[in-house]
Parts: sequence; C-alpha cells; structure tokens
Amino acid sequence: MSSAPSKSAHPASLREQKKQRTRDTLIDAALRLFQEQGFAETTLDEVCASAEVSKRTFFRYFAGKEDVVLAPSHELWLVFLHEVQAAGHEGAPVFKTLQQALLAALDQIATPQWAERINAARLLAQASPSITAQNLKFCDGISGETARALRCGLDPAGPEDLRPRLAQDLLVAAFHSAMEQWTRHSGPKTCADLRLRVQEAFVAAAQATTYSA
Repeated sequence: MSSAPSKSAHPASLREQKKQRTRDTLIDAALRLFQEQGFAETTLDEVCASAEVSKRTFFRYFAGKEDVVLAPSHELWLVFLHEVQAAGHEGAPVFKTLQQALLAALDQIATPQWAERINAARLLAQASPSITAQNLKFCDGISGETARALRCGLDPAGPEDLRPRLAQDLLVAAFHSAMEQWTRHSGPKTCADLRLRVQEAFVAAAQATTYSA
C-alpha cells in the first residue's frame, strides 16, 4: 500500500515556481527597459513598476541592476560549477572535463527565453563598465571554486598547481569567443547555434597551443 504524499511537498513546489516566475519577470522587465532607455538612465523604481513588484521584493532576488543583467550568465556558470563538482574527473583530462560540464550546463538551461536574455545581457554589458566589473568579480569566485574542485585529492600543503586555473581560463576564453561570434551573427539567436559555436571554439582552443602563424 503506497503512502500518502506529503502535504507540504506540493505547496513548496508551488512556492518555488512562483519565485522563479517573479525572478524571470524582473529579469525580462529590466532587460527590456535597459535596452529601450539605457542601463544608467533606467531606475530601479521603473524596473519594479514594470514588473509590478516592490523594491523590497526586488532585493530578495538581486543586489542591484548589474545583478539583473548578469543573471542569465550567472545561471549558466552556477550550473557549470555544480557539474564540475559532481563529475568523477579523477584521471580525466581537465580541459575535457570542463568542456563536458559547460556543455551539460548549456543543455540544462537552454530555452528560447534564456537565449534572448543572454544575448541582451551581453550587449548591455559591453556598454557598461559597472556590469563588466561585477561580472569579473563573480567569475573570479566561480574560477576559484572550480579550481578547488579539480584539485580534489591533492595535498593542500603541496606546491600550487596552476594547471586547473589555466585550463578554466582557456575554457572561459573559448566560451567568450563563441559568444562574441554568436551575438554578432545577424540570424536568430538560438541555443543550438550557441552550443555549436562553443564546441567549435573548444576545438580551436585545444589547437591554439600548437598553432604556428
């Protein structure tokens, strides 16, 4: 005889769905206004009014305007970090492990809405130094956590191994090159096209160390 479902499970799920909808509404409202009016020219009051939420609600999800713009990118890299931490990468080439983790993260969050958001966010970031600075801080934290995950089993008192961090720097450089090509492309912005460009960039990155001009 099967047990009855928990009474708290369903409401908790509904709460999470409502939180996600609110978060998505804030991101979409902010990106639209930033594109129409300019990032610096748009106020938080305008973003909240467009999303029909209070400032108090806004700050439950984001620390400021920069965080809203960077939300699509941060979502990808947080999933990437989880994939790296969960991977059984002992003995595997680190760069290959990182590639697989990033492609898995892309597959998990790939939706037409996410593609639109990440494209808009990248264009806004290119025109705003404050967004770029905020993103560098976030990326540095993700890089540190990833390097620590890749050093599992090594003696923490031993000599510093630069290879995990350099492998991730190469991965990030390849991803940004793919993103640059993707955003410059005049056709529809799809996750499938981005994934293909990322894979091509990974191949080029691996070949770059032996490339002769």
